[in-house]
Amino acid sequence: MPGSLRIEGAGHCHRSGESSTHWVEHLRSDHLSVGTYSIAAAGHDDQVPHAEDEVYLVTAGRARLSTSEGETTLEPGDAMYVAAGEPHRFVDISDDFAAIVVFAPPETPPG
Repeated sequence: MPGSLRIEGAGHCHRSGESSTHWVEHLRSDHLSVGTYSIAAAGHDDQVPHAEDEVYLVTAGRARLSTSEGETTLEPGDAMYVAAGEPHRFVDISDDFAAIVVFAPPETPPG
């Protein structure tokens, strides 16, 4: 991998068939992975806890992130850290929602 890399299209909301959620990985290195997670307006977030720490940077829409500690409203420009293993999901999604997600270490595919 080069020492620097421009990631085009990161943070844009994507629609994927009939599912209200969409994930696309943009970059993977030995130390982290980066992608965009999208949820259609009024969609359902069905993600499960991850084995990695993650940071969400909201780029579009508005939603609340529900965790074991409560709910936090997020909108474009907000960032949120979620520790590995922490149950969480986005609720009350208004407009099409999108966030750049950084996993460290790189995300391990479920299963």
